Amino acid sequence: MIIRNLRRPLALASALIAVGALAGCAGTTGTEAGSGSSDTYTWWDPYPQHEEGSDWADRVQACGTEAGVTIERTAYDTTALTNQALLAAQENNSPDIILLDNPAVSTLAETGMVSTVDELGLDVSGVDENLLAAGELDGETYGIPIGANTLALYYNADILTEAGVDPASITDWASFEEALAAVSETGKRGITFSALNTEEGSFQFLPWFWGAGAELTELNSPEAVEALELWKGWLDAGYAPNSVITNSQNTVWEEFLTGEFAFAENGTWQVNSAAEAPFETGVITLPAKDGGAAPAPTGGEFIIAPVQADTARYEVTRQIIECMTTSEGFVETATTFAYYIPPTAEGQEALLEEDPELETWVSAVQSAKGRTSDNLGTDYPIISEQLWTAVQSALSGAESPQDALDAAQEAAAAETGGQ
Repeated sequence: MIIRNLRRPLALASALIAVGALAGCAGTTGTEAGSGSSDTYTWWDPYPQHEEGSDWADRVQACGTEAGVTIERTAYDTTALTNQALLAAQENNSPDIILLDNPAVSTLAETGMVSTVDELGLDVSGVDENLLAAGELDGETYGIPIGANTLALYYNADILTEAGVDPASITDWASFEEALAAVSETGKRGITFSALNTEEGSFQFLPWFWGAGAELTELNSPEAVEALELWKGWLDAGYAPNSVITNSQNTVWEEFLTGEFAFAENGTWQVNSAAEAPFETGVITLPAKDGGAAPAPTGGEFIIAPVQADTARYEVTRQIIECMTTSEGFVETATTFAYYIPPTAEGQEALLEEDPELETWVSAVQSAKGRTSDNLGTDYPIISEQLWTAVQSALSGAESPQDALDAAQEAAAAETGGQ
């Protein structure tokens, strides 16, 4: 086992706030981690809503039992968890295992506090490359996704029927705008989404940004401008409400459930709610400009193993991680949380055997992209903040899409050292 020196963990803590939970819950107060005794392994995750005795807590403990140890689990909310992990590493007091929001993996890895999968002897050859990329930095992989969630377009089937729109006909931006125009003629609203000035805003804009062919290293490219002009055009035409500027993803869903909107951009986590809506719903993948599924950003956690002074602990750590990441384990996680798609083809096939209606979500995850992919690492939170700031400025009418994105690119380059 290679033990690396920790590098500047506290200097990165402030950057992590921008990458926090997309829909977090208040966390519980964590106990100190410590390496613990040889028969107790410490585990941190961002699920305080799943208390002791829940299906999730029992599942975690079962993997400890299988490895012959007891797991001491502590839950924090997402941002608190990441910052606690940095502090614990500085104090040489890291837990054995952490489930971490995927955009933060490369940030922690950059400090030297996370073991690579090769060091642990873990096989990740079956994990979808587009999902694994969120945990990669400088050619090394620092964890395994336990599943993924992402975005798609929910639709109100009653409104589309009235407007004469077949959802299967929506394959690119042009056909989607035709659908929005047809819905508008019925007196209903076309689409609601979140353009909030937080990570939620960037998260929801990225499918259109990437779907236009834009890259996060060039925020003011012609493709990026075209994507922002698309959103601005929807507001100008009345297809989307001005409230999108202040909408959280939860608010978006509340608006959709009123029955006044044909489409809502939202995530896998609303599958059960959509099934219980007072009208018939369906879901399609977000369209790329020229057709096909747009790359939507991946949500979800990676399971990682912080560096330990006592290297003898790694063997059991590996066993616990392997228990969580078998095909059966991935499906069990998906079933437990009701909104995670397994990150392997085998796991996805097994899930679809249980629930064929998730096929659109499996396709969306297969086309998805990690926010820190392309080796962005700790630059991502900086770039994302400038992106959501530009979206806010353009949609509010303060600046044109071009001017807003020019300013964003200049600010991001100044902070990241880019061009």
